[in-house]
Amino acid sequence: MARDNINDIIVFLAVARERSFTRAAARLGMTQSALSHIIRGLEGRLGVRLLTRTTRSVSPTEAGERLLQNVGPRLEEIEAEIAAVSDLGDKPAGTVRITAIDHVVSSVLWPRIAPILPRYPDLHVEISSDYRLVDIAAERFDIGVRYGDQVEKDMIAVRLTGEVPMAIVGSPGYFGWHPKPAMPADLMKHNCVTLRLASSGGIYAWELEKDGQKLEMRVRGQVVCNSAGHMLDAALTGCGLAFVPADMAGPHVSMGRLVSVMEDWCPRFPALHAYYPSRRNSSRAVTLVIDALRLKT
Repeated sequence: MARDNINDIIVFLAVARERSFTRAAARLGMTQSALSHIIRGLEGRLGVRLLTRTTRSVSPTEAGERLLQNVGPRLEEIEAEIAAVSDLGDKPAGTVRITAIDHVVSSVLWPRIAPILPRYPDLHVEISSDYRLVDIAAERFDIGVRYGDQVEKDMIAVRLTGEVPMAIVGSPGYFGWHPKPAMPADLMKHNCVTLRLASSGGIYAWELEKDGQKLEMRVRGQVVCNSAGHMLDAALTGCGLAFVPADMAGPHVSMGRLVSVMEDWCPRFPALHAYYPSRRNSSRAVTLVIDALRLKT
């Protein structure tokens, strides 16, 4: 009975943290029906309801919240100790979970992580592309990757890049019908591809800067995206102007598929950093990935 309870509580914790049977099932590699069966069995043995289910959401009851807050951390401690024992082996092993913005995955993470994977077959990497400012401790990520000014002060941060230059770009076809903007005010006359922020749901205001003067331009356009990659695609197809990292747009500018404008108003964003909780003892697998990611000088 006790062993069944522990295994089933691990399933419950996944559902309670994700607030979703669908997401928990995907994370655990199980079916939703199997998860529902396990939760019902656990509730039956404990004699209390652990989750409140509606057609749109799942949330822990008072009893479920007590399990989540009191038992969850203790199971994490056990998992951490088991991982520490595994670290005594000859080779780093285990899964390292990372959250990063989509274009950072392509431009920074994969080029640096891919070379080490063949050398360490017991190392597994799970990467989640997300624009939210993720609480990596609460969502059980080992590493987060964000711009330096977005990293919480209580985290250990490792620099991955230099400052990140931005660019405003449009296709030659778009500029065949529209004059090139020279000043921030000119952008209000253009069809701009905008970004919806995952955390707030609002539209991102373009952060421009010239000679110390900073402006936030709330541009408008026909297309709203939720990732820089989609914004770049929209610009390439002539839908309007996009404000994206210069390293994304650079190859297309060089090949003439995009035109860069207002370069004197395009700022440099803070360097990208990998970060992780200072209170957590890092496994050899996490340390290996951090060392592979860090900026080489």
